[in-house]
Order: sequence, then structure tokens, then C-alpha cells
Amino acid sequence: MSSIHENLNAVKEQISAAAKAAGRSPNEINLLAVSKTFPPEDIREAHQWGQRMFGENYVQEGVQKIGDLKDLRADIEWHFIGPIQSNKSRDVAEHFDWVHSIDRLKIAQRLNDQRPDHLPPLNVCIQVNISGEESKSGIQPSEVVNLCLAIAHMPKLKLRGLMSIPEPTDNEAEQKESHRALFTIFRNLKENPEIQKLPVQLDTLSMGMSSDMTAAISEGSTMVRIGTAIFGKRTYL
Repeated sequence: MSSIHENLNAVKEQISAAAKAAGRSPNEINLLAVSKTFPPEDIREAHQWGQRMFGENYVQEGVQKIGDLKDLRADIEWHFIGPIQSNKSRDVAEHFDWVHSIDRLKIAQRLNDQRPDHLPPLNVCIQVNISGEESKSGIQPSEVVNLCLAIAHMPKLKLRGLMSIPEPTDNEAEQKESHRALFTIFRNLKENPEIQKLPVQLDTLSMGMSSDMTAAISEGSTMVRIGTAIFGKRTYL
């Protein structure tokens, strides 16, 4: 069984190879280690080997781990990447550094209102339902600009980009098609005259997981969300 250290190195090598194949610098792609369902000890081990960005999908679990690893708090960037219920938004606003999964105005407004004054603005991405699946979270592509404009005027949120979780497929051409669609929305967003008037830092395209990171990197991802390839297979209770 491979160690977390070995797995991290293998993932970084895969990112580097995918970037070079796409004519990109590996430095353009951030690795977000998705640690949901894995214990704090695994996060501590990954941190020991240089990993600094960790993603959690469940609010209560994530807040618990942040507390368990409070001695590392200044050296870890915590990302929330799961669906946000209104009654859990305060915990997200108070504990995390990033949120990837904003999919409606109400949640953005709650995060802005509940972000403590002593913390820097919360970095946020808008989740786009790129595959049109009814069961998936995310806004429709046609709604992206309006939500971005609204978030750009919220002082405690810092709009960084877009995120997607495409319909799973092993077909690389289909993977690329979904990621290319989000990249196109992202490019158009940055070129939108209304957006260009605002002081926003659109630099993040959060797409690609363990099974499709190569396709995502080839289509412009700047942040891949990798869990099983680092920590191993998950066991859900």
C-alpha cells in the first residue's frame, strides 16, 4: 500500500506531465487535497510532506478537523467544496478560507453577512452545473454573470472564479468537452465589459478530480481537487 507521501509525489508528477503536454507550466495548477472522510492524522501527514491546501465537503466534519489541527491553522488553507445549506453557512463563513460551491445569491449574501470582521474576505468560486444534471448543485451557465456581479459588490467576499463537477465519465473526449465548456464561460466572464469595470481577481478555475485531472488541466484548470489518489479509497459509514 502506497504512503500519503508517495501518493502526493505521484499526483504532482501527473499534474506536471499533464501541464507540459498542454503547453502549460506546472506552477499554474494548484493541488487541493480533498480530505473528506479521512482523519486529521492523514491531513497532518500530508502537511508534513508539503501539502498546504485541503478541501472538505461536510461542514461539521470540516469544522471539527480545523479545530483538531488548530496548531497548523496558520499554515493550512481550508477550502469548503460541498453544498451549503442555509443553516450551516455561518460555520463556513467563520472557519474556512475558500468556498468553491456558491450556487445561489442567498448563500453568497449569508456568507458575506456572517464573515467575521477580523478575518480577510472569503475567497469564493461560483459552482456551475456544466452537465445540466438535475441532481447536481450549481447554477446554469446563463446565470453566471449576474451572480458574479452581485458577489463583486459584497465586501466580505472575494470572487476568484468558477467550479464544476461534470457528469462522471471515463471517456477522455467527453471529459475534455465538459471542462472546455467551463473554460469558455470563464474566459467570456473575464472579457465581459461589466465585469472588467470591477476590482475582481478572476484567476481560479476549479475543475478536475482524481479520475479526470489530466483532461481538466489540458482545458485550463488552475486547481485540481484530488482525494482518493492521495489518501486512498474512501470508506463511508
